[in-house]
Amino acid sequence: MAKNEKIPTASEIKDGKVVETVKSSSEQSTESTNINVTRGKYDSITLYEITDYELDTLKKGSPTSIYLNFSIFLLSTAISFLITLITGSYQSTSIEFVIFTIICVVGFVVGIILLILWFRNKSDMGDLCDKIENRILK
Repeated sequence: MAKNEKIPTASEIKDGKVVETVKSSSEQSTESTNINVTRGKYDSITLYEITDYELDTLKKGSPTSIYLNFSIFLLSTAISFLITLITGSYQSTSIEFVIFTIICVVGFVVGIILLILWFRNKSDMGDLCDKIENRILK
């Protein structure tokens, strides 16, 4: 780069065209380092005030996704063990039969409970956001 070569130092849009302001290197070194900020103007900005509890809830997210994940895992496991119980040949007093039956029953019961919890609580996060949005009168 030549010693006094002009380089663009600021750009802005005027009347739909980009206008660049250029200064030589020597002019730049003697000038203070002011930062030119260009921003697009909004017609209006809406600010929502929230409580600490609401902020913490939004940060943590909804715990219902964990309910759904464990429910799917437990129900899948229970179905697998049920198929094994149906297709296998076990004596009703064998230890494998008892363990598979316990895993199958516990998997179905806990999986269904978690699925119900997920279904009942899945809209909590949406309800909180709706509550915050409804504070502003329309």
